[in-house]
Amino acid sequence: MTLKKKERIYMHLFAFTITVIALIYMYPIFLMLINSFKPFGEVVSSAISLPKVLAPENYTFVFTKMSYGKLFFNTLLITVVGTAGIVFFSSITAYILQRRRNRFTAFARLFIIVPMLIPFQTIMITLLKTMNVIHLTGSKIGLGVQYWGFGVPMAAFIYYNFMSTVPFELDESAYIDGSGTSRTFAQIIFPLLKPVTATIIVLDVMWIWNDFLLPLLMVNRSNDTKTLVLQAYAFVGQFNTEWHYAMTAMVLTIIPSVVFFILLQKNIIAGVVTGAIKG
Repeated sequence: MTLKKKERIYMHLFAFTITVIALIYMYPIFLMLINSFKPFGEVVSSAISLPKVLAPENYTFVFTKMSYGKLFFNTLLITVVGTAGIVFFSSITAYILQRRRNRFTAFARLFIIVPMLIPFQTIMITLLKTMNVIHLTGSKIGLGVQYWGFGVPMAAFIYYNFMSTVPFELDESAYIDGSGTSRTFAQIIFPLLKPVTATIIVLDVMWIWNDFLLPLLMVNRSNDTKTLVLQAYAFVGQFNTEWHYAMTAMVLTIIPSVVFFILLQKNIIAGVVTGAIKG
């Protein structure tokens, strides 16, 4: 058997394995989708079968019951505030750490990376008490601001590695022309970070939009501040769960983030490929 034939067989086996793994991970999503079109009795009796009787009224009921429009804008506001802050602070932080290398910035870089190693569950009680003291609980803007602290370390790490491929001569040329640090970054450096910025935006939007634990801790006390994910969980009770409505609510909740990902997936690929080539 020639080398090319062996490589072709290995590639087919690899593709087959990846396809099987993908189908396994997608199967729960498929179950969620088909069960959202079933009446309650069918979901309980046979959750893995296709619907015998379609129940599109599930979507009408859940859409109204959830106050979908209001909670959609709540979630959108939190996501926009969180993502915008992460991009702003992490890009500036990475620029300063990358361009001004000394003992202080080396320590600062380590200080920023360390929080990525700390599980959220270990600090959530302390975080809740701290946010109560500074009045950032029960607020959509406050929740968005809290995401800055959790999202900036990873984003700054990604920006830092990508920014090392941007020639320092661009900064020097800008300084010679009389441009200050802020203007140099805003007008020259940041536009060059478009691929990695798009990647960070997509990943953070997906994370914040679908997050459950932090909103549960911070904005679960009032329907005026709840997110879509929290309200979807309202159909799950301790003694009685309306599974058909819960599945429908989850479908309605994830649709915006899935659509957003599909529309911008090329940006993720471009950012990863660009970073790999420049790296």
